[in-house]
Amino acid sequence: MIKVFAQTDRDFTSNGDIAIKPFKSKITKVDNGKYYLELECPIDYLDFIVANNIIVAPEPAGAQPFRITTTKVTKTKITAKCQHIFYDANNYLIADSYVVDKTCNDALDHLNSATDNMSPFSTLSNIETVNSYRCVRKSLTQAIQTVLERWGGHLVRDNWQIKVLDSIGNDNGVTIQYKKNLKEITVNYDWSNVVTKLLPVGKDGILLDDLYVSSETQYDIPYTKTVNFSQDIEPDDYSTEGAYIQALKDDLRIQAQAYVDANCIPKVNYTLKANIDKITDIGDVIEVKDERLGVNITTRVLSFKYDCILGKYTEVQFGNAQPKLSDLMSDISAQTEKQIDLSTQAVTLTLESELQEAQQKIFDALGSSYCIYEGNQILIVDQLPKENAHNVMRIDSAGIGFSQNGINGSFTSAWLIDGTLDMQNINVINLTCDLIKGGVLKLGSNLNLNGQLEVYDADNTLIAELNNNGLKMYGSDGSYVLMNNDVGFAGFDADDNKIFWADRDEFHMEKAVVENEITLSNRIRFIPVDTTANSGVGIVSVVE
Repeated sequence: MIKVFAQTDRDFTSNGDIAIKPFKSKITKVDNGKYYLELECPIDYLDFIVANNIIVAPEPAGAQPFRITTTKVTKTKITAKCQHIFYDANNYLIADSYVVDKTCNDALDHLNSATDNMSPFSTLSNIETVNSYRCVRKSLTQAIQTVLERWGGHLVRDNWQIKVLDSIGNDNGVTIQYKKNLKEITVNYDWSNVVTKLLPVGKDGILLDDLYVSSETQYDIPYTKTVNFSQDIEPDDYSTEGAYIQALKDDLRIQAQAYVDANCIPKVNYTLKANIDKITDIGDVIEVKDERLGVNITTRVLSFKYDCILGKYTEVQFGNAQPKLSDLMSDISAQTEKQIDLSTQAVTLTLESELQEAQQKIFDALGSSYCIYEGNQILIVDQLPKENAHNVMRIDSAGIGFSQNGINGSFTSAWLIDGTLDMQNINVINLTCDLIKGGVLKLGSNLNLNGQLEVYDADNTLIAELNNNGLKMYGSDGSYVLMNNDVGFAGFDADDNKIFWADRDEFHMEKAVVENEITLSNRIRFIPVDTTANSGVGIVSVVE
């Protein structure tokens, strides 16, 4: 049964305001991602299918509430999109709250109690990892997204309860065998991280004697990579240096072999457009037998589409690829999207391109970076031995330094422990600060097109701006002063009429008020004169 509740209802155990019979009612749910209901129903329900009302719809794991966000009405039907009630968390703001060394459960409780208005949600997690997070001017939804990124886990949205669990789903003995009990299926293979032969690098750049470890699974072409592994092995725990080195190599071999075994087959996602019995929710286990790969993979349900009217799945996606958070915030972004002019759009696209380029440089470097711990400092270099490195990052008690001339070269950029950031070039999208000191402030050029500087008063009113049209300062009555190459220096009233201006060596004005005196060419002074009879103007010769 599909029921409609008022926008302020919190308890959905009753029959609500009305039970409806829609033409269409389909739920889409993605692990750590989208969760929404698409609804179509007769025009008879026009008084109930309105924005912010709540639709409670059934799915195999239990009925769930969805708030109506958009509606479209024609002569015969109403179409609505409804977001799970979890997305109400968009409306609860956390101004500034610091989670320090807490488990995931404590972090969720902390953030949920830090919202501007009292949160209607309860939170729960079984992840014992300890981490920290400074949340500044974020919605509760955005805060939870960061928790998922830092603590890990799977987001469970169940009515007004928000959970982050280390694992979800059930194993109901479901087995899928390609070309046997499947008729309509799409299979996506991702070979980008496959490795069958690995050159592992350990602590202080240590290598195995035989350099490589391999997997039993091999293909017609090689998949060889190098990966750096962290090792918590200390020399003080061993009586000789030889024993210490051997312990590092043994640990490195174990880690490397486990890595190869886990990544010797591609990540595979299956999208099945049919109903699968015994599937109850996201995370359920599905065993997949794929003869083409010669493997038997245990996968989990990553997303599904469920028809609430027919009571069956119309599409199920499952595989061994890790779930992503990329679409968790997509609906939030869509709700807050605003129109921008073409110049701003060009700047945004340019900045995005710069960010993508910088991100790609970092990702490209990850495969060829080596971390060396030397007791009083940490070196991250682009090649071994360290003496042959070109790009070096050094971390010690003074801060972080960067060199492009090797470990003995000049560290021209640094982030010091006192908070000083000493860089030759800094690209910033959004900078907030109290004071800027420097020699030259450059605005414009290729990155941000035409430079612009704006000044606001305490009431957030624009009082001056400097851009490609010159310097413009505003008065409280709508008048303004403008300086540029076209008008020179001029003042305008609120109706854009010129009231004073400078033209080469001449100054023009509509009106002038002189409070004291006028001196002309240092020869004659015009001054006010008061006598017992009257008041007037006296002309006095300046020349003796």
